Amino acid sequence: MSADEAGRDPVLRITGLDVHYGARRRRRQALRGVSLSVAPGETVGLIGETGSGKSTLARTVLGLVPAASGSITVGGADVTSYGRRQWRELRRSGTVQYVFQDPLRSLDPDLTVEDSLSEPLLVQGVARAEAAARVRSFLDRVRLTEDLLGRLPGELSGGQRQRVAVARALVTAPRVVILDEPVSALDSANRVQILEILKELRAEGTALLLISHDLGSVAGVADRIAVLYRGELVETGAAHRLVSEPRHPYTRLLLGSAPTLRGAPADRAERDALRALLHT
Repeated sequence: MSADEAGRDPVLRITGLDVHYGARRRRRQALRGVSLSVAPGETVGLIGETGSGKSTLARTVLGLVPAASGSITVGGADVTSYGRRQWRELRRSGTVQYVFQDPLRSLDPDLTVEDSLSEPLLVQGVARAEAAARVRSFLDRVRLTEDLLGRLPGELSGGQRQRVAVARALVTAPRVVILDEPVSALDSANRVQILEILKELRAEGTALLLISHDLGSVAGVADRIAVLYRGELVETGAAHRLVSEPRHPYTRLLLGSAPTLRGAPADRAERDALRALLHT
């Protein structure tokens, strides 16, 4: 069921989106007629292999790549034709946040955890003392402890860095969070923790767009799944329906390559967490 069918106005709506790369003679179409929506409190998984256009879509939503045609609406405002200054103001407002695939590269290596988490608030004009207090009050939500605040990203484990990246995106109370492969590089224990954080965000009304090449890692947390193949959405539907009755050959291919969905052995804690999230 889509956001509209469920009676919720989407906080993010993408309609007929086309994106091109290159000059006219060598133009390559990265996205073709993509339409997708995400409502408050809804998690939509965007699935596709490398080169399918997933990251291009995310970058277009953030105003980093121009749309050739179609529209993007955030919180009821059409942002498609925004200029550079308007995009910058939108990103600084924290309305839309992006969690990159590699937190070690996305976090400033010379900033401590505390400074990284405070920075988005300071950009918004929050006083330094208030920003520090808000950062400390936020740590429990992402399973971090105060003793980590003085450390640099290179001094953290992979799971800790990913939680810092998630915290940095959430500290501004965004309406939409786009997460690019948030669990792909994590071990099973850290993967479960990130999935639990996403579950809590959904319950609080945050709209989540979860990007992944792995259908298995998304099926347990997403309400709906959209399958992107060579720049086109080839199938969209409720997660439970798409997993049990895939209609497009590409979806069936992705389903067949997901070990936890094929019934192959998987970590028990991770499997139980995915089942709990799916039936919440």
